[in-house]
Amino acid sequence: MQADRASGCSYWHGGLLFLSVLAICLASTSPSFGAANPSACAADPESRQLDFWLGNWSVGSPGGSNTATSRVSLALDECVVVENWDGGRGHSGENRFAYSPDDKSWYGMFADNEGRVHIFSEGKVAAGVAEFKGTSRGANGEAVLNKVTLARISPGKVEQTWQKSTDKGATWTTVFRGEYTRADR
Repeated sequence: MQADRASGCSYWHGGLLFLSVLAICLASTSPSFGAANPSACAADPESRQLDFWLGNWSVGSPGGSNTATSRVSLALDECVVVENWDGGRGHSGENRFAYSPDDKSWYGMFADNEGRVHIFSEGKVAAGVAEFKGTSRGANGEAVLNKVTLARISPGKVEQTWQKSTDKGATWTTVFRGEYTRADR
């Protein structure tokens, strides 16, 4: 029985030593994924290129009345630009845009409460203009190329245009054109 107790203690001490060494190793290494610095996006000029769009907005057709609202904010340690919009009459949605320093590209996603989802796999933002492109399917299963453009008109105005093409971008049809007027002055 004494031999069993000694081997049990030896096993327990060996396990404790293993766990101690494992804890030291894990504590001294950086994670294999994820941002090492949670404020990295806040300081990255590329990630800040859509900041002109942040705020609360009234949205309407250019020259027309404002019938919709939009709130654009930052999420996930300022790495993601999130637009929550209410188009009125029960139609609402959320758009998310983020810059990836890994491949130096912008990406986006549109989703609404009517079940539509669009992924924008190509994005470019520079000097107050953003353009996002991505494919989806039309009502008859045809390939549709979507292009959303955001353009800063002034500190208090942004214009968003959504266009679709069924001929790989040779011709475009505008399906939405909205003028955002800053509501939080």
